[in-house]
Amino acid sequence: MTAQLSHLGDPNLHFWLTRSVARAVRVNLSDALASGQLTPTGYADMVTKCRRCPHAEACAAWLAENAAGAPEVPAHCANAAILNDLIAELGATSLH
Repeated sequence: MTAQLSHLGDPNLHFWLTRSVARAVRVNLSDALASGQLTPTGYADMVTKCRRCPHAEACAAWLAENAAGAPEVPAHCANAAILNDLIAELGATSLH
């Protein structure tokens, strides 16, 4: 059995990419944590998924065009499913 190592990007960069994409679609991750719709472990997993994603540059470009607001997360985002679910669950009315 061989272990497969995957590259993990810079934790600070990917933490902020995760928060910024969420903010762009008006998902408040702090509210999601407070309401129990996102656990601390789930949040950490989101950042780790982002760190493994090969699309950080595409994400940054998407944010440059959509930081003021977007209806949904781009399909290339490793966290698209969970963030799009949170849009529906939280009503995506507040930013943070």
